[in-house]
Amino acid sequence: MSDFAVIWDWLAFAIRWTHVVTAICWIGSSFYFVALDLGLRKVPGLPPGAHGEEWQVHGGGFYHIQKYLVAPERMPEHLIWFKWESYMTWISGAALLMVTYWVGSELFLIDPAKMDLAPWQAILISAGSLSIGWLIYTNLCKSKLGETPTLLMLILFGLLMVMGWAYNQVFTGRAVMLHLGAFTATIMTANVFFVIMPNQRIVVADLKAGRPADPKYGKIAKLRSTHNNYLTLPVVFLMLSNHYPLAFATEYNWVIAGLIFLMGVTIRHFFNTMHAGGGMRRWTWAVTTILFVIVMWLSTAPMFRQTLEEAEARVLTPTQQAMVDVAGWDDAYNAVMGRCSMCHAREPSYEGIHTAPKGVLLETPDDITRAAREIYIQAGVTDAMPPANVSFMEPQERQAIIDWYRSLPRTFALN
Repeated sequence: MSDFAVIWDWLAFAIRWTHVVTAICWIGSSFYFVALDLGLRKVPGLPPGAHGEEWQVHGGGFYHIQKYLVAPERMPEHLIWFKWESYMTWISGAALLMVTYWVGSELFLIDPAKMDLAPWQAILISAGSLSIGWLIYTNLCKSKLGETPTLLMLILFGLLMVMGWAYNQVFTGRAVMLHLGAFTATIMTANVFFVIMPNQRIVVADLKAGRPADPKYGKIAKLRSTHNNYLTLPVVFLMLSNHYPLAFATEYNWVIAGLIFLMGVTIRHFFNTMHAGGGMRRWTWAVTTILFVIVMWLSTAPMFRQTLEEAEARVLTPTQQAMVDVAGWDDAYNAVMGRCSMCHAREPSYEGIHTAPKGVLLETPDDITRAAREIYIQAGVTDAMPPANVSFMEPQERQAIIDWYRSLPRTFALN
């Protein structure tokens, strides 16, 4: 069982690595082309159909770039499509969601204090909710609202706020932020897969057939691409937030997420106007700073948390009870309570710790059995926790954790 847990953890790491690399590729190319598009200049002598050009220098050479709004007169033999960066970012992200939050649903996804769900119910809500946003969003874009981009963006912001609030009624704080990011990223990748790429294929097909290309397809794709541009930075924040309890371990996490979406707009607006040659909108940094100060205040505002007494009153599930009844439980429990619970508490007593790291609580049998695999990896087979061994966990205490976890039936390996 122990080997399986280690392999599983490395699998999660490999998927996370893939996700980060592909996200860098997607975001990098996206930001580059937005900046390129905004920096195009109309100059005399452009080829027929060309909208503008730009000269760039990089890698010891010069690049001369021209953009055609519809298509050039002749289809080039070598045409590069930018799509797999987006697709692989979403695919790897979905895999990471499954490996971490679905398989580890009892620790990372389900919050019994909010809604006591069975793992299959939580997974169903998780998977089903990601498609809802795309269906609502794409139908809004296809409506007359598509002709009023600003109003459409405001409605989209409202949709994201509603989803953030809804997630917070069901899932853990970490899962709230992660799912809101995944919800948004699904919209972004679906824009590429269902709208931007098909519209580009229509234009290419028309050009190959000798038909005049309809510019409406480029206009539609441009709208979706603009939305993706403004949503990128908030998605990155939401994906990183699970490492920072001040961002997710608060009942106001969905409000914090909403403010981050607004910050994403102000930051991108600054760079977009700068790249377009319209000057730098310095007021955007003042607004961004004010929003960030509000975020910091909300992260420590008074919260209604589950008390330790309420947590101790929870009845263990049959699975958890079986984990407690295994030989070695008492020694492992005492090691965790003596070396970990001062930080991983509802009210941490360790100086400088305001909220439990990563939102992981280790004060009751319910807490500890739910986090069994994480404890085994972090404080058993490795000495990652406690950090720098500040609580002086002894080798025999780590061995007690290892012995307890390895004594569990294999069916508990991912709990």
